[in-house]
Amino acid sequence: MTTWTADECAEQWGVQVGTWNSYVSRGQAPPPLPDPDDAGRRLWDAAAVRAFPRPGVGHRRSSEAADALLAEMSEVGARMAELRERQRELLRAGRDAGCEIRAMAEALGISRQTAYAWLKD
Repeated sequence: MTTWTADECAEQWGVQVGTWNSYVSRGQAPPPLPDPDDAGRRLWDAAAVRAFPRPGVGHRRSSEAADALLAEMSEVGARMAELRERQRELLRAGRDAGCEIRAMAEALGISRQTAYAWLKD
């Protein structure tokens, strides 16, 4: 049986050692083997770590439903980027027409700070 230390388990899962230890303490990772190594470090069965369903942001649960949601999110994100650019265009046009920042920010649904920042760009 191949065994791994916490550092090796964390590297396998692509997380920091502290995150790995948190997963273990919450039962979101396999428990360590009962006997530590000669240096007193906890060890895990490498096969159990590889097979355990990894929690967290880096874990992707692939399914048709999830893929469809991700595709829709991408479309919405692209539309939002287009709308943000249109907001910036309207803000610049409003400035050129002499509109007040407060009125433009309210009309665009943004904060005055955002309006000022966009006008600097």
